[in-house]
Amino acid sequence: MAVKVLIVDDEKLIVKGIKFSLEQDGMEVDCAYDGEEGLEMAEKGEHDIILLDLMLPKIGGYEVCQRIREFSKTPIIMLTAKGEDMDKILGLEYGADDYMTKPFNILELKARIKAVMRRSHSESREPASGDRLSAGGLSLDLKGHRTFKMGNEISLTAKEFEMLRLLMENPGKVYTRSDLLTSVWGEDFPGDERTVDVHVRRLREKIESDAGNPEYVHTKWGIGYYFHVQG
Repeated sequence: MAVKVLIVDDEKLIVKGIKFSLEQDGMEVDCAYDGEEGLEMAEKGEHDIILLDLMLPKIGGYEVCQRIREFSKTPIIMLTAKGEDMDKILGLEYGADDYMTKPFNILELKARIKAVMRRSHSESREPASGDRLSAGGLSLDLKGHRTFKMGNEISLTAKEFEMLRLLMENPGKVYTRSDLLTSVWGEDFPGDERTVDVHVRRLREKIESDAGNPEYVHTKWGIGYYFHVQG
């Protein structure tokens, strides 16, 4: 099956070049030239990966990314002309799996697509044992990749789910940021350890009653994070 790619970018010459190059590698490519159109195409759920520009007409890239994450775990690579660290961190906070700063080498983009797809496929494999993890009112459906707290479903991104799953499978074990980056994002992920802090913060905002006083995901100061439930 050919990989299906959705490019959402208003720079038509850049889109044309990316489309041509990806199709040379046997991929199927659809294009959208504003955020509204891109969101509509993403909602159809026909694509394996989305290349999403940050600066878009109608609906900006951050909002498009956030809204896609409300209904889909399709991998997203953010494409941006901005190279500031905060822009990259914001992209990850809104649910992007990776980011590239324009101008970029098309060979590097292809390599990033393959790496993100590998990680995505690895995350979607079913666990070797058991279909559910539960602790302190928190429950993970490992087959369906769904998260529940006190019976109410919580929407997590793929990375948030995998991080929580790893911590819950090993309660009390302290993982360094480097450990989590390697385990959840893979050794070939080009980002730095701040990515972990961003995702832990967002995870806590979703699963904790008080993110500043967590009852599930705790910090071991100067080392990393661990899962523990009182009682």
